[in-house]
Amino acid sequence: MSPRRNRPKGAGSSGHSAEADGSGRYGGWQSSENWQGEDWSVRHVAGASAQGKSYRCPGCDQLIPDGVPHVVAWPAHAGVDDRRHWHKACWNAKDRRTTRVQRSRNAPRF
Repeated sequence: MSPRRNRPKGAGSSGHSAEADGSGRYGGWQSSENWQGEDWSVRHVAGASAQGKSYRCPGCDQLIPDGVPHVVAWPAHAGVDDRRHWHKACWNAKDRRTTRVQRSRNAPRF
């Protein structure tokens, strides 16, 4: 008996492409959300796919270290330059946060 195949077969056998199911090369899945009257593209990034780079979360102004699962969100009408990396909890609490993050006097600005 051969081992179970863990990866889906190519697009020809199932009729679906890799892009059609919303999962991208980052090991997560992509969806669309409406926030503050604007459509946002939201991609959930798996921790194993988030290697090599750290990001600053706009929700809490803290660092997202590499290897940590997080969310990448950008306005649907904008380009890749407007992508922002959020902690999952910060993205879920975005409606409960203030519009301006208060930094301490000596905090670095990124």
